[in-house]
Order: sequence, then structure tokens, then C-alpha cells
Amino acid sequence: MNAALPTPEGPAPDPDEPVVLGEPEQQPSAWNIANALTVLRILLVPLFGWLLLLDHGTQAKWRIAAALVFGVALLTDRIDGDIARRRGLVTDFGKVSDPIADKALVGMALVGLSLLDELPWWVTVVILARELGITVLRFFVIRHGVIPASRGGKLKTGVQAVAIALYVLPLSGAWHDVAVVAMALAVIVTVVTGIDYVARALTLRQTSPRAAAKRARAEREAAKAAEAADRPATSGHESP
Repeated sequence: MNAALPTPEGPAPDPDEPVVLGEPEQQPSAWNIANALTVLRILLVPLFGWLLLLDHGTQAKWRIAAALVFGVALLTDRIDGDIARRRGLVTDFGKVSDPIADKALVGMALVGLSLLDELPWWVTVVILARELGITVLRFFVIRHGVIPASRGGKLKTGVQAVAIALYVLPLSGAWHDVAVVAMALAVIVTVVTGIDYVARALTLRQTSPRAAAKRARAEREAAKAAEAADRPATSGHESP
């Protein structure tokens, strides 16, 4: 049996030894601080709803407590994303649970305020229909790519948070008028950004590499079909 020849970098590898490839990159564990904050936000949703609806929303102390819980939940939304990106803790669980937590919190606030007859139901329906519709649309275009968050989307989130917080707090007089204006602005921004997202989703479906490959494949199949259709006509004119 021939000995392995040395190489300038060292002895040649033994052909009988298995080749050990580099280990695949491991995904971060779902058990991390960022996901824990997301789960905390989900757990705060029923507590927030209970405080908001306690005593039919007539006690100022419970409304203030509900507003504080709402604020803490919003704070966890800001912190968990920053921690996940900074420490490399982005996980599939976080990608799914984070938007669910956000929509559950906003939905609980809007439905609760409408149950208290403090917010028209059509406002709740418009905002929640937009949020759920965009979520469904995101699943339809995920094969073509990810639509990055826009400034309008971030503005929508901020305006909604301010408007809801003002409605939750036991405000009256001029401050209540400010809350009404803020909620009106939130509805407008929500609808406009929803239309913008639909337009960007349609553009992505038409211009993504997947769509381009699909069109190229269709063109090749059409060319083959046309070529096959021309062959019988051509052979019919040939002399026997």
C-alpha cells in the first residue's frame, strides 16, 4: 500500500479517513430574551383587556392601569426587535409570534373600546381588516420575496399607538378632541399604507426573480409548441 505523499501544506490526507465538512450554521435557540419579551407581550394582552373593561371602563384608576400595561407592551415590542437584531437572535418563532402579538394587542384595544361604546365599530373593522388582510397578502407573496417595512408602515404603527393610548386614558374636554383627531389620522394612515403595501406586493410578484423565471419558462414552452405545430405543415409540402 502506497504511503500518502506530503504536500507543501503538510502530509496528504489519508484516503481511508472520512472527510469532515464544515458544520452547518446553527440557528439561534428559540429560548432567548427577545422571544421571552414577545411572549410577555402576548400574556399582557388579556391583562390589558381585563383592566380596560373592568367596571365597564368607568373607573379612572383601572383605565390608567390599562394604559400603563399598554405602554409596557409597546415597550417590549421595541426592545425585543432591537435585541434580536443586535445579538443575532432572530428566529422563526420570533418572526411569527411578533406580528401576532402586535395585532393581538391592537385588536384587543380597538374591540375593547368599541365594546365600551367609546370608539365606532367601523373604525375597529377598518383597521383590523387592513391588518389581517396585509398579513394574508404577505403569505401570498413570500415566495417572491420579503417586502421591507416602509416609513409609512412605521408611521402607521406610531400613530395607532398614540391614538389608542389617548382613548384608553380617562381624558375629557380638549384632550378627548385630541384623541379623536389622532384616531382619525390613524385610520387615514392605516388605509393609505395598506394600499401602498398592496401596490408593492403586486410589483414584487411581477418583477421578482421567481416571476421572471416563470415567464421565461412559459416563453420556452410556447416556442416549443409553435415549433411542433409548424412541423406537420412543413412535412406535408415535401415531395414523396
